[in-house]
Amino acid sequence: MPRKCIAGLFTSIDGVVEAPNLFQGDAFDDKLGELIGQSLQSVDDVVLGRVSYIEWAEYWPGNDDDFGAFINPVRKHVASRTLTGPLEWNNSTLIEGDLVEFVRALKQTDGGDIAVNGSISVVRQLFLAGVIDELLLTVHPVIAGSGLRHLFTPDEAQTRLRLLSADTTPSGNAVLTYALRDEPAAHR
Repeated sequence: MPRKCIAGLFTSIDGVVEAPNLFQGDAFDDKLGELIGQSLQSVDDVVLGRVSYIEWAEYWPGNDDDFGAFINPVRKHVASRTLTGPLEWNNSTLIEGDLVEFVRALKQTDGGDIAVNGSISVVRQLFLAGVIDELLLTVHPVIAGSGLRHLFTPDEAQTRLRLLSADTTPSGNAVLTYALRDEPAAHR
């Protein structure tokens, strides 16, 4: 049975999907931490893009509280056309060849779930290719005002999704998990 590939991103009400640390503020509550922790419990591998890798590799090594206890020891696969290996952060390797084909092949190996974290373009590419099984969006109750908007670009084909689950937290976060509809791509 193939491994499940899950992606998680934070967004604001006005659709900003980058740098959530600039708009999360007090919206990151204990229940949200629990929901995220549950989604990561079965993860053995993480896929990151170049920008997320660089930012996280500067912050997380040596920081083992909360997310650091998860991200530091886990296997990290980095999609980049400009980085060269070997990568310095513990358990990090560059993806050789095509990203979509790499993750499809990784899903066929033994192990737990595969997470795609933080990398907007990587999430977009893998989700639209049908490689991501669950897209977890956490909508924070804030208008960010500035930043990269839209996980998906205006030139994307209309694509239908199905809601797998919805939850809310005491701080007003909406945690929504989606999957592509099970129908031919031409009819999504």
